[in-house]
Amino acid sequence: MTALALRQVVEDALAKVGADVSLIRIPRGKPRTTTWLAIEHGFGIRHYASGRNVYIVQTRMGGKLRTVTLGPASVLTRTQATQVARMVLAHARMGENPATNRKRIRSAPRYTDFLDEFWEKWASRWSPKTYDINGGYRRLYLQNAFAELCIDELNEEHVTRWFAEVNRQTGPGAANMALGLLSLMLNKAEAWGYRLENTNPCRVVRMNRRRQCERFLTHEELARLGLVLARARDGDHAMRSLAAKAATLLLLTGCRRGEILGLHWQDIHGTRIKLRHGKTGPRMVWLGNEARAIIDTIPRYEKIPWMFWNTPYRRPMRAIDTFWRQFREQAGLPGLRVHDLRHTFASHAAMNKETLPMIGRLLGHASVQSTARYAHMDDEHVLDAAGQIGAAVEKMIG
Repeated sequence: MTALALRQVVEDALAKVGADVSLIRIPRGKPRTTTWLAIEHGFGIRHYASGRNVYIVQTRMGGKLRTVTLGPASVLTRTQATQVARMVLAHARMGENPATNRKRIRSAPRYTDFLDEFWEKWASRWSPKTYDINGGYRRLYLQNAFAELCIDELNEEHVTRWFAEVNRQTGPGAANMALGLLSLMLNKAEAWGYRLENTNPCRVVRMNRRRQCERFLTHEELARLGLVLARARDGDHAMRSLAAKAATLLLLTGCRRGEILGLHWQDIHGTRIKLRHGKTGPRMVWLGNEARAIIDTIPRYEKIPWMFWNTPYRRPMRAIDTFWRQFREQAGLPGLRVHDLRHTFASHAAMNKETLPMIGRLLGHASVQSTARYAHMDDEHVLDAAGQIGAAVEKMIG
């Protein structure tokens, strides 16, 4: 049955239950959430930010998951909507043979097949390091986790039992990472039409409490570190200078260490960096004037694509740990980690009254809430925010 034919079924069903079809309009735009009603599988009510509540049906036609809007809750009663949903679902199922039951090949793949599909489609977005780490979690905790199930059958009970077992096998941090990877998979299963939307069971599983080890630099600490980095950038030691420039870029952009050290010159596009392999996939980083000025001081080598090049060993610079220990000791900041520079960027952004969605976009966070809330912002706003934060940090460290 085509979508157009199913739409006609909806209109006929609405007329049968006495609803005024002329009052029904299909709402547009996001954000939205959906509450599934246990009366019929695939029957629910969708809630829009505008306050509208709309009855919908999600069902499979021709192997694809389709969403049919029945009408607003302000027009249809729950009884009417239920009757219409049952008619729509019945028509959608016409032509199927009930005797083939579970072994009739479901449109949703088995969990193990979907895991292969997810890896094929999505893993190429990860950096090599993230790919290797996630491959370990797949092998140890995901590969045989739900082998007997189809991807649309996973529910809260399955995931809760699995998470408890993963916690028994490993530490809380690794268990959280495995749960996050499973959650990403199930989000993609929804996006690719294998599961009803907003049914990811990982959302109700409470993660293990995380050890709070991040810190951010105060204004006075930033000034001390900034003085050390400035001296190193202008010094005669080429590799020490390059390491100081990398550390300064980490402060001014909020990027992860691997994202900065892995940069190619072709990744720089004016006031933007196009990251090819960020931790969470390709993304854009906006550069303020101060960050762009640092990049302009980095020497280029003929036929060498990398920005950070280890000249004595003729290979890309992969770490700045040795120099970093010197920088932090000279600044009187023992124990400060390179990753704390990213946390410092985010913290000072918050203190400069940047919104959480803006900070999430600047940092390239992958959480659903962050991406959903900053998606409507335009690039000019993001570039302006990156410049303001970079200027504030540069003023403190310069």
